[in-house]
Amino acid sequence: EETTRVRFTETFEAVNKKFSEIFPILFNGGKAELTLVYQEGSSDPGVDIMAQPPGKRLQSITLLSGGEKALTAVSLVLAIFARKPSPFCLLDEVDAPLDDANVSRFNTVVKKMAEKTQFIVITHNKKTMEIAEALYGVTMQRNGISKMASVSLQ
Repeated sequence: EETTRVRFTETFEAVNKKFSEIFPILFNGGKAELTLVYQEGSSDPGVDIMAQPPGKRLQSITLLSGGEKALTAVSLVLAIFARKPSPFCLLDEVDAPLDDANVSRFNTVVKKMAEKTQFIVITHNKKTMEIAEALYGVTMQRNGISKMASVSLQ
């Protein structure tokens, strides 16, 4: 039990540190943190996600707008991934709710992380496609018949 607690604490602190680094890049300012929440009768803590987009006060993720929630969640996912990276990372339309400015900052973070890990990003966003090394598309030419196309951008 002690080993588990130590590992959890180390991981929590590392993810929280990375989260607080990635968040202001994606938001062009602000800050974010993870806090442990202990409830009566439970020895296992919960985790609150607190965020302060530029010009706003520090608040729970539940009180943010849809776009702010999405960008905060992306910050956290990338922070968790950065803690123990794998050979590739798959992101499915995480840029869909983002405006152009936020997509640009998201792309900057992905490009930086892609120096060490391969990213597979499912997207309809042209700005995100611009940072890709290769594009793969699936089209349906006739009912029930899909066709795949690929383009190398290098």
